[in-house]
Amino acid sequence: MRGLDTPVREIRKSVFREVAKFAYEQKDLHTIEDLPYEIIPGEMAKYRDSIYRERAIVGERIRLAMGMSLRPADQPARITKGIDESNISEKYYEPPLLQVIPSACNACKDRAFIVGAECQGCMAHPCKEVCPKGAISFVDGYSHIDQEKCIKCGQCSKVCPYSAIYERRRPCEVACGVGAIGTDYAGRAVIDPDKCVSCGMCMVSCPFGAIADKSQIYQLIKSMNEGNEVVAILAPAFVGQFGPKATPAKIKAALLEIGFADVWEVAVGADAGALEEAEHYATKVATGELPFLLTSCCPSWSMLGKKYFPEVIDEISNALTPMVATARAVRVAQPKAKIVFVGPCVAKKLEASRRTVRSEVDFVITFEELDAMFEAKEINFNTYDKEVDMNDAFGAGRGYAVAGGVSAAIEACVKEYYPDVEMKIDHVEGLAECKKMLLQAKNGKKNGFLIEGMGCPGGCVAGAGTNIPVNKAGAQVRKFANDAVSYVPPETAKY
Repeated sequence: MRGLDTPVREIRKSVFREVAKFAYEQKDLHTIEDLPYEIIPGEMAKYRDSIYRERAIVGERIRLAMGMSLRPADQPARITKGIDESNISEKYYEPPLLQVIPSACNACKDRAFIVGAECQGCMAHPCKEVCPKGAISFVDGYSHIDQEKCIKCGQCSKVCPYSAIYERRRPCEVACGVGAIGTDYAGRAVIDPDKCVSCGMCMVSCPFGAIADKSQIYQLIKSMNEGNEVVAILAPAFVGQFGPKATPAKIKAALLEIGFADVWEVAVGADAGALEEAEHYATKVATGELPFLLTSCCPSWSMLGKKYFPEVIDEISNALTPMVATARAVRVAQPKAKIVFVGPCVAKKLEASRRTVRSEVDFVITFEELDAMFEAKEINFNTYDKEVDMNDAFGAGRGYAVAGGVSAAIEACVKEYYPDVEMKIDHVEGLAECKKMLLQAKNGKKNGFLIEGMGCPGGCVAGAGTNIPVNKAGAQVRKFANDAVSYVPPETAKY
């Protein structure tokens, strides 16, 4: 549902926008109790069974937008309970980052194979014949599955000539490539933090908006209000995210207008990373010293490898991620600055909160959250006419935002600086496919390869914090990369 202006997205944006206004206008935070009535006005429910439930859910969203956890369902607690702990200009995310709002969850039924109305009660009844557990019988002339006996092998679905048997699954469960979605005592979805790699695909796939992430939007604006020098580093996927008239030059000007002291392209760090990983491949993998090389820029992909395939940790590139590399460059140029990564990725919020990264990146917000900040400051790109040039990076780094773009950048650097090296490249997207690829690599089937992994299907442009459809975003990124002064960065672009 990414890129669609659904009621779920509109309510999310309304919450972010109102929290941003609170921060910019420095209102008394305890009046935030009034916000659910402003966001959900009137007396009649529009989307849920009652307006009280709608407002309760918005209240939980406000807490998450303030960086707080959900309220306990079995104890009295106001929206603002503990809010003073968030009324600061420095606050990292406290796990869990992604949470299921119980009152918003539809308690979708668990996975099962269901016989639909298309069943013809055919004489051959192949579904019954292939069932290994005798779970299929005929009731009133039609196929019936005994769910107590069914082992969910799907053989019946495969052989039905009418495609009358379908697999029912929760949307969040389908989207999760690591099997982190479970069920609580009430049939509601729960996220297993030990399995989750924080890609956020469950969040964007839930049609009830029951899964949400924590935000630093209030703390970021508070830091600006306190006069801190706050520098935005923009992930390469930013182009096109704020409407067709929001050119890179306009976006940079608008960022400066809403309180940022400076703006850098994260593609600068991506250029440096491409050069380093090209050298790593040419000198370590191509020579046989290491079996293969895994890219490191996608935090969900890296976390997947470390959690599920610890044997391949040594093959994950030790190059700094583009976010960290760019932040370090900003630290050198502007040592007193607070740095905010602005990107498409929910998992970057957890990457930034790791102890090894905390000194580099102070805040992480998504394009969705930045869009709400623009609205809070009444920036409308359809009429906005200010521009500030943005020409920091090369095409290679800008192309990192699309699936295959990382390996393409590294390959271009290898061809330029190590012309005698022949490359073997593979790339994969989506966590389920990433797991398959890592299993192949672990079993020695990818030796000699550079392997690019992207947790989100489509690459960074498909991240959970994006605003537009993946295909449109990909086209915008490719154009922006082609508009760079050169595709391959010079060797001087290294860290």
